[in-house]
Amino acid sequence: MKKIALALVAVATLGLAACNGNDSADTNAVDTNTEATMNEANGDVGNAETAAENALDTAANLTDQAGEAIENAADATEQAAENATH
Repeated sequence: MKKIALALVAVATLGLAACNGNDSADTNAVDTNTEATMNEANGDVGNAETAAENALDTAANLTDQAGEAIENAADATEQAAENATH
């Protein structure tokens, strides 16, 4: 009877040891996946920031060009008025 009890304790101990090892491996896998996901998300955020900055730069350039076009139109109108009176 003692041999059976010792065998059961040994099997249970081995089973627990195996489970603990798997938990550690599972935890490491989860940590690795979480880190990879975070790195990818950070990269996506960085790309989005760059795209937003580029869009703002483009909008600023278009606004400048529109302002220059208005100035040029005003100058042309002034010149036309001056030419008409001379």
